[in-house]
Formats: sequence, structure tokens, C-alpha cells
Amino acid sequence: MEQPVESARTRWLGLVVISIAVALIIVDSTIVNVAIPSVVDDLGISSTEVQWVQESYTLVFASLLLVFGTLADRVGRRRMLLLGVTLFALASVAAALAPSGELLIASRVIQGFGGAMILPATLSLLNATFTGRERGIAFAVWGSTIGGMAAVGPLLGGWLTTYFSWRWAFGINLPLGILIVVGALIVVRESKAPDAGRIDLVGALLSVVLFTSLVFGLIEGRTYGWWTSADVPEFWTLGVSPIPFAFALALAALIAFIAWGVHRQRQGRSTMIALSLFRLTSFRNGNIAALIVSLGEFGVILSLPLWLQNVLGYDALQTGFVLLALAGGSFIASGFAGASSGKVAPVWVVRAGLASEIVGLVIIGLVIATDTPWWQIALGLLVYGFGVGLATAQLTGVVLVDVPVEQSGQASGTQSTSRQVGSALGIAILGTVLFTSLGAQLDDRLPDQLTGDARQQVVDLVVDSAGAAIPSLDAQSTDAGDAARAAFSEATRLSAFTAAGFLGVGLVATLGLSARAADRSRGSGSAPRSAPADRGAPRRR
Repeated sequence: MEQPVESARTRWLGLVVISIAVALIIVDSTIVNVAIPSVVDDLGISSTEVQWVQESYTLVFASLLLVFGTLADRVGRRRMLLLGVTLFALASVAAALAPSGELLIASRVIQGFGGAMILPATLSLLNATFTGRERGIAFAVWGSTIGGMAAVGPLLGGWLTTYFSWRWAFGINLPLGILIVVGALIVVRESKAPDAGRIDLVGALLSVVLFTSLVFGLIEGRTYGWWTSADVPEFWTLGVSPIPFAFALALAALIAFIAWGVHRQRQGRSTMIALSLFRLTSFRNGNIAALIVSLGEFGVILSLPLWLQNVLGYDALQTGFVLLALAGGSFIASGFAGASSGKVAPVWVVRAGLASEIVGLVIIGLVIATDTPWWQIALGLLVYGFGVGLATAQLTGVVLVDVPVEQSGQASGTQSTSRQVGSALGIAILGTVLFTSLGAQLDDRLPDQLTGDARQQVVDLVVDSAGAAIPSLDAQSTDAGDAARAAFSEATRLSAFTAAGFLGVGLVATLGLSARAADRSRGSGSAPRSAPADRGAPRRR
């Protein structure tokens, strides 16, 4: 029986509200990139703190997605969404008012808690609200919002930073948060799964330890040394760097997490991740692709704004306009994906998207120089953005196509976590590539007459300021300034090629998806096969 027109209208209005909530957290993860140079100038933060301003948010976000996704099943998805948006908005106000880098990072940590409440709740609400072909459309809108907003964020951040202040890049979240809360209360209905079982607290703790130690090692490796270094934290008394211990802790936590999950699964109890689902080729390879795609996508957005502003001399708004080409490509791809719906299997759309992203990054890597015209970068970003739009919009359906009905909710939370873990690793790995290669390249390019401690001071100054000190070098030495620009350009080029390499691995992962799975994904309209209206299946406690 058809539902009343009013009910259908409410569902689609609810999708608008949910999409704005997704946009809020995705924009915030990218809007900061353009504002970072202004933050560096205002607060005097180091390059490591630059990474932590972004990474602290993404790390907490990725670590807690499964936890809050599971909690949402019990306390109510809309309630979790409202709590998350409220916490996120309040933390944004604290970030906007932060007088130091330490307090800004602390605010970003709290934002990560709010974001982790929001994202799984939005996907669960779509599962609970839409069925059949409508669910496929809703998933496509959800995915396209992620891809498009990742590009719109830099433009918005550039405009706010140039004409107002970097602080408004955070302050803008308050009115958006109010809009989402009011809209959700009016048009989004509550849903929950009271019989979903108890939360796996041990698994949750192990996942937090795993991701925290892994990303800490990736970010701080160049600061504390990958094995030995004299520059170690005051509390560290051992003779070697803490980084190997961080990686060892991450490995131990991963092994314990898997062993604990298998143990609980054999007892029929709820687990943080349904490990049995990884026997499904589409789910396993789809999650690998999702992780690697996010790694490549969000990592490159770290380096380009810094290069555009510190090497080419663009202001924040000009940088945002250049990066807008990424959004343009993404929106073009959304139209293409919609026209091909039902005609081309989503898995092939994802593959085409990944190939386009790789081509775009290769273009960017090839044209990067100290005098590159803006349109060449914009061309690469347009091609790259087209790929982001294709891959992101269809990846959810591809991952969930073979998942059994009773496990679709947990599978949705797992693929969301894969994306966010990829984002965290992308910023960490590509940030490390950028700044490590910047230091090495600059040391090689500085004039020979600059030696000893003076040479090292210049290298440290440029690296620690994330390139913001480059213009000031011209006043001291034109040769040193030119060397710094060339070194930053080469480091950015290497970062782009590294991201392309990861996306290539993601493309290979999708090749493991069978043609049979591709045929089913075409028939499902990019939605999970016969997915239930409620997220999470009853489990034994």
C-alpha cells in the first residue's frame, strides 16, 4: 500500500536534514585546511600541531564510530544525532575562541566525539526511513554529500578566513547545528533496536588503543625519530624513540581485537565488527577500497592548500576557488551517476571513479612547480573531483550488496569506520610524507655557504611552520626562499603521487569483486539487498 503523500514528503525533508548533518562534519574536516596558515600565524603552532589540529578530530572520530553506532541502536538514532550535533556545535564555539594551539586541539578532540555520534546515526536513520529504490537514492545522496562537501569546505573556509577570521571557520558550525537540531525534531522520526544486545566494551577499548597508538606513531615519527632520537618526551626514559613501542602497541591491540571478536562471536554475543562478514568478497574488498579511497582523498587535501598559499602566494579565498574545481567535478559526477543508475553496475562506477582520481592526482603531480598557473591545478582537481563523486556515491551499495539482512546495520557501521580510519591514516601518512620530504629536499637545495646549525635552523623553521615561514626567508636570502619554494613543491608533488599510489591499490581491491556481485548490485539500486528498516539485528546478550 502506498504511503501518504505527507509521509513521503516528510521522509525526503528528513533526508535534507540528515544530509546537512553529514555536510557539517565533512565540511569541518576540510574547511580547516585552508584556514591552517592563518592559524599558524595567529597562534604560532608547529607543523606537528598543524597535523594534530586535523588528526585529533579524525582520530577520535574514527575510533568511536562503532561505539556510538552501537549506542544509537539502543538509545535511539535521532537522539544520538541530536546529542552529537549539540556537542559538535559547542566544541566548535570553543575552537573558535581558542587562545592557543593546545586548546584548539582539545576542542577538536571534543568535536571528534560529536562527529562520531553524528555519522553512524545518519546512515542508520536512512536504513530505518527508506526502503527499496528510495533507499538506493538516499544512499547516493548521502555519499554524494560526502564527496561534494569535501570540496566545498575549502571554499567556505577561504571566504571566512579572508574576509573575517579563521575563527569563523569553526563559528559557522553553531547556526548550522541549530538548523539541524530544529529540522531533526520536526521531520526525522526516532528509531531504535532495543534487542540489539550489550555493547562490546572490551572491543571498543581495544579499537581506541589500536587507532590512537597507530596514528600517534605515524604523526610523531618524524619528531621523535623512527627508532632513536634525542628529542623525546620528558616522561620517556628509555634509550630509544617511543615510536616503535607505539607501533608494537597498535599491533598487539589489533591481534587482541580480532581474537576477542572471534571469542565473542563464537559465544553468539555482539561484537564491534562482524568478523564473519569479511568472508564475503564484496564486503571485504569493498571495505579495503573504502579505507584506501579515503586515505588518498583526505590526505591530499592537507598538502595542496599549504602549497598554494605558501609557495604560490594565494590568499585563503583564492585557494578556496582553486579547490572549488574539485567540487565541480564531484557534482558533475553525481549527475553522471544518476543517469547511469540501473544501466551500469555500481561496482563499475566505483572503478571508473578510482581511475579518474588517479589520473587527476597524476596531472597535479606532473604540473606542480614554483610557477604553476592556477588553471593547471584546477584541471587536475576537476578530474580528481569527478572520480571522488563517482566512487564515494556508489561505494556504500557495493560494500553492502552481499550482506545478510540481519547484519546490514553492523555492516553499515563497519564501512563507515573503514572510511574514517582511512581519512585518519591519510592525513597521518601523507602529512608525514610531505613534511619529511620537505626537510630532506630543503637541506639538499639550500646554498652551500649556509652550513651547520644555521642551515638546520632554516630547515626546522620552514618545516615546523608548515611552510608559513617561506615568505620571510626572502628578506634574509632570496636563494634560501627560492630553495624553500622548490622543496615544498617537490614535497607536494611526492604527496600527490603517494596518494595516487594508494588509490591504485584501492582500484586493485575492487577488481576482486565478482561479476555476480556486480550484477546483484545493479539490481539492488545501490542499496543493501533486502536491508531491514531498522539497523542491527537482535542478538543474544
